[in-house]
Amino acid sequence: MTVTDEKWQSEWNARDTRDADARVLNEAAERTREQAYQQSINKAVQDGQRNIDQAMADAAAARASAGGVQFAADNLARRLAASEASGNSCTAAASQAAARAAAVLADVFKRADQRAGDLAAIADQAGIRGLTCEQAYDGLGR
Repeated sequence: MTVTDEKWQSEWNARDTRDADARVLNEAAERTREQAYQQSINKAVQDGQRNIDQAMADAAAARASAGGVQFAADNLARRLAASEASGNSCTAAASQAAARAAAVLADVFKRADQRAGDLAAIADQAGIRGLTCEQAYDGLGR
């Protein structure tokens, strides 16, 4: 090997060393960035799960509250049926019809209230999941 060849080989070796060092530094920086992204996503998921848990607890409380209202509607329908059934025999048919109408209305009210509660819980969870996804996506852009 000539002196010129040795000089070039030395420069190439130095370049290869610099490239290897730069690659190691770049990989470390990318790992740090990836870990920051993952922490951001984990936080968004935890916050989202906490919000979903709270929405589920709120929905359960609303169902319990609705149960009281539904019980009151049933009780009112029963009282109406009992009070009208004890009236004049001439109006017995009318009283029975009114009592049945009150029972049907109470049942319709209960079912509508239950369905509204179910739909509200679904909408709350879907909204929270969407916000969680948005937060996780926003965390990747930083």
